[in-house]
Amino acid sequence: MEMDSQGKDGDGQSGQGWRWTVWARMEMDSLGKDGDGLHTMCTENQTMVSEFLLLGFQSLKHYKVLFFTFILLAYIIIVFGNLLIVILVSTNHQLQVPMFYFLKHLALVDLLVTTNIVPKMLYVILMAGATISRMGCLIQYCTHSLVLYTQTLVFAAMSLDRYMAICQPLRYASVMTPKLCRYLTFWSWAVGLFLSPSELTLIFQLKFCRSNVIDHFFCDLAPVLMLADSNRELVEWHDSVISFTLIFLPFLFIVLSYVCIFITILKMSTFSGRQKTFSTCSTHLATVSTHCGILVTVYVFTQKGNPLHEIKLTSLLYTVLTPFINPLLYSIRNQEFRKAIKKLINGSKGK
Repeated sequence: MEMDSQGKDGDGQSGQGWRWTVWARMEMDSLGKDGDGLHTMCTENQTMVSEFLLLGFQSLKHYKVLFFTFILLAYIIIVFGNLLIVILVSTNHQLQVPMFYFLKHLALVDLLVTTNIVPKMLYVILMAGATISRMGCLIQYCTHSLVLYTQTLVFAAMSLDRYMAICQPLRYASVMTPKLCRYLTFWSWAVGLFLSPSELTLIFQLKFCRSNVIDHFFCDLAPVLMLADSNRELVEWHDSVISFTLIFLPFLFIVLSYVCIFITILKMSTFSGRQKTFSTCSTHLATVSTHCGILVTVYVFTQKGNPLHEIKLTSLLYTVLTPFINPLLYSIRNQEFRKAIKKLINGSKGK
């Protein structure tokens, strides 16, 4: 009776009672685990989970309208800014250089990152929790993995471009040809496309019979695997191998490239020469640092014992902050890009 009396929240919905049901199901799930903290195997009379419940940001339920508005505005800026980059690089001949060619693909990746997660996240925030089908959840994660791998590989290609421009300037034109740029971007997308189906197949074979509650705002691998009632070691091994190959190795290449770049800059005789050369790669360095810093925070330094709100906060920074700041950094710091924007604005006024 006491629970029923508190069942209505300020919006006229039975939100509090619904949340009581959610936490009750989580409590039942915790009782259904064995001594090692793993779920027991599914039995014949258990029904397979057909959908998952994303809890989102329960601690911010009293500020959900404000939070929803903030994320929506950020998403609009992300879409507008990255579409502007794609249009400018595709139509402006002055931007037909390798660095901006890679930037265009980075903008496409950022659009996919946010479009894959943010629209559903907005609904989860507004409803203080929402369901997602099992297939939709797995596809969302695999799409997230695909764009994550592509993003890191594109950053590595941009690092190669900066390395050749600063450390090997005499060979730059002969090495960074349009053919090589197309080749690098093709494989940046293709590798993830080739590997994602295998990971999706392995995850889809997992059995989910007890809990379907994901205390997150999207279907990331770790919270999904926590709900699996079957052996998940193969999925974890597969994910570790791919992450090492497509995230750690490109990240190592980026670090080594910038070590060589910094050594080359420090060897320059004049301060003005060092400053001018560093300005050609400072924007890319800022975006790489933000991307890799947040990525390492989320997937390396975020431990299982950390509070859930901290894990969700770092994931929010990665899925929203990086795609948000990339267009701003390039539009503010790059002179050629600013000229292209002015030319586009003046051209539209002339019409």
